[in-house]
Amino acid sequence: MNQHLYHKRHSLAHLLAQAVLRSIDPHAWFGTWPAIDDGCYYDIAFSDGITYSESMNKDLTKTIAWLIKENQQFVSYTTTDPDEAHQIVDMMGQPLKHELIKKFAAHGETHYSFWANVASVWWRSRLETTTKPWYTAKVDRWTARWREKNIITDDHIIVFLDLCEWWHVETTKEIAEWSFVMDKVSGAYWQNNANNQMLTRLYLLVFDTKDELKTYQTMMEEAKKRDHRILGPKLGIFTMSDLVGSWLPLFQPNGAIIRQELEKYLWSLHESKGYQRVWTPHLAKEALYECSGHAGHYMDDMFKVKGGSSGEDFYVKPMNCPHHMQIFSATKWSYRDMPVRYFEPATVYRDEKSGQLSGLTRVRALTQDDGHLFCRPSQIQTEVSLIVSIIKSFYQTMGMMDGYKVRLSIRWDDTSKYLWSDDVWNTAESALKSICDNEALPYEIGKDEAAFYGPKLDFMFKDAIGRPRQLSTIQLDFNLPERFDLSYTNEQGEKERPVVIHRAISWSLERFMGVMIEHCAGAFPLWLAPTQVIIVPVANAFLSYAQDVKSMMYEAWLRVTIDDSDDSFAKKIRNAELMKIPYILIVGEKEATDQTVSVRVYKTKEQFVKPVSEYCSQLIHEYHTRAR
Repeated sequence: MNQHLYHKRHSLAHLLAQAVLRSIDPHAWFGTWPAIDDGCYYDIAFSDGITYSESMNKDLTKTIAWLIKENQQFVSYTTTDPDEAHQIVDMMGQPLKHELIKKFAAHGETHYSFWANVASVWWRSRLETTTKPWYTAKVDRWTARWREKNIITDDHIIVFLDLCEWWHVETTKEIAEWSFVMDKVSGAYWQNNANNQMLTRLYLLVFDTKDELKTYQTMMEEAKKRDHRILGPKLGIFTMSDLVGSWLPLFQPNGAIIRQELEKYLWSLHESKGYQRVWTPHLAKEALYECSGHAGHYMDDMFKVKGGSSGEDFYVKPMNCPHHMQIFSATKWSYRDMPVRYFEPATVYRDEKSGQLSGLTRVRALTQDDGHLFCRPSQIQTEVSLIVSIIKSFYQTMGMMDGYKVRLSIRWDDTSKYLWSDDVWNTAESALKSICDNEALPYEIGKDEAAFYGPKLDFMFKDAIGRPRQLSTIQLDFNLPERFDLSYTNEQGEKERPVVIHRAISWSLERFMGVMIEHCAGAFPLWLAPTQVIIVPVANAFLSYAQDVKSMMYEAWLRVTIDDSDDSFAKKIRNAELMKIPYILIVGEKEATDQTVSVRVYKTKEQFVKPVSEYCSQLIHEYHTRAR
């Protein structure tokens, strides 16, 4: 998001909390309050006897609008004295903020900033008539403290005070009228720790203008109709089972077909580019992750398996890269062999926290269309260009190239925290930037956003209703070759270290399937559709002709079925439409006589009659070209 919009969203989080104090609960405690992609939220502990419900949203929104009209200013005060910071928090009456100060100090923070909402003293009389006396007394204490420090003048008062490290708008005049609205209400553990108390999380939608807010709300209404968590089970694509485990999706026959088609297409894009398929086991010893460096900070997100007769403990793999390093290291490579390209659509497992999981887009079992390339630094530009061409081909087929964005993450000022030499980094970053320029990628640079092991490119694609989805990624890695002591022999007979390029085109099959269900609203193009054609005879007398049509299409490897149920003709058509089958072929006496089919197209609602052999050839062409 742009910086000014971020400031608006963060400022409105403060106004949200202030509105709660002034209109609902003057004794409420406040937790954390970040700006997010569509607005902001605040975690709140309401006083005993007060339960927030969505029925309060309308009135709270009106209160926030009134606070904006007060033309409040945002004024900061920073102290380096933790004792003073705790004293201010005491004055605020916000005990949860004490924990935040301790957390900041534990992370080496030496500055503690407080932001005050400042209003004209003229509003003091209104406070007495619209808020509880207890809140008015708070305002007087805050105001006196800030006047003593000469932060505000006698013609202003402090109407809200918060511990905050971020920047805000200068005045609430910068926030457009009704460019915000209360959104959902949920529960959240304090600091995301299930051992802590449950807080109420209030969400606020925030945009630059009222029209942009309206556009977003319309998009969200459409998103509800496309929700893959509803459409997926309804269309027989996937299911979840409590007996199997949370967010371990089970793919039904329809879902297995879609996965197979995606994997087949991804492999076809790589096979011609010199990639080789590999396979690795789902388990590995802890020693592998000690060598890769994941053991130090990733083990909490990994599933541990008790060893069998060997007595060794194993971990279920959360990524494929350490395994691929071992495959590379098993061969003595020459510079003539470089680059080496591996491809493996492998399922990995991560113990994601339940609050981070959602449908297919964030699961505990994910199948990455994973690839690792081992190359020389001089080959980086050629190899990344090759990957970019694959990404473009894939998303052109999916109809998602309009409005896509790319983020180039690089080092910045402090280069000491990054591995390898400046020369290698400069070569790598220059290569990625040249690719972005030469390929005319719509990119922006993320300064100091590179991983410690290398720069990267992240691709954001928009779905059919304009929602950005982070999907493809290309990451350069100078770390794993070092940790696993990988090498090849150069022209002088000396050992050289390769660069590893990690890339994922779809991110994971599960995530991409969730995105595609919503992108297509469940109405897949012919090549991805589980059932491509359904034949509906108008009466049982024409079942024989329906079988002939099915046989012709089946021999062409089309996925075709006949509805020979006892349902009425109208219900058969309706059932086919509910399953969003691309083509419904109706056969009756005239069609049997003329060797034709009456076609109904689900997406366009178009209807026409064609000779069966001609239409079969048309479908074969549409399938093999992966037409949209």
